[in-house]
Amino acid sequence: MKSTYLRAGAVLACALALSACGGGDGELGIGGSFSGVTKSGLVLTNNGGSDLVVAPTADGRGTFFFPDLVETDSSYNVKVKSIPSNAVKCEEFNNTGRAAFNITNIGIVCTIKQHALTGKITGLTGANLVLVNGADRVPVPAGATSFAMAPVSEDSPYGVVVLTQPDNQTCTVANGSGTMGENDVTSLAVTCGPRA
Repeated sequence: MKSTYLRAGAVLACALALSACGGGDGELGIGGSFSGVTKSGLVLTNNGGSDLVVAPTADGRGTFFFPDLVETDSSYNVKVKSIPSNAVKCEEFNNTGRAAFNITNIGIVCTIKQHALTGKITGLTGANLVLVNGADRVPVPAGATSFAMAPVSEDSPYGVVVLTQPDNQTCTVANGSGTMGENDVTSLAVTCGPRA
């Protein structure tokens, strides 16, 4: 009889151990997707528990899952604990509830800082000068002495070139390419002269 109690106790201890280690039934994963994460520094928590460090990706998008599983009907509350240095903010979406199944629809969206991309123009007398940086297209009027492209996200590359030369002139761009740092780029220079 004593051995029966011992065997039952051992089975119960084993079951509890499996449950604590994530090996029991009804244990569910908590995770989702992120965007705007191109630099390290994003840290998440669930219910104020252990930190989850999210690794950045080249395009800023990916998925995450907390290593600790939760029991069925357990509440979850995923929060951003810290954000990357190049982000203005990181917001949580669908981040609270009770787990009836694996949770995969939590969203973390980080907004990356943007900085100005501007420069000076010398010698422009002709009309129809157009500058481009990727999909950004900026017409520049005759006589202009400065220009501003659309702001560029921090840590993103830029490359300003002449798409359309002005009437009867040729313009060249100096300092037109690079990677946006932590400050505005104001050193671009467009120089125009008579067309050869």
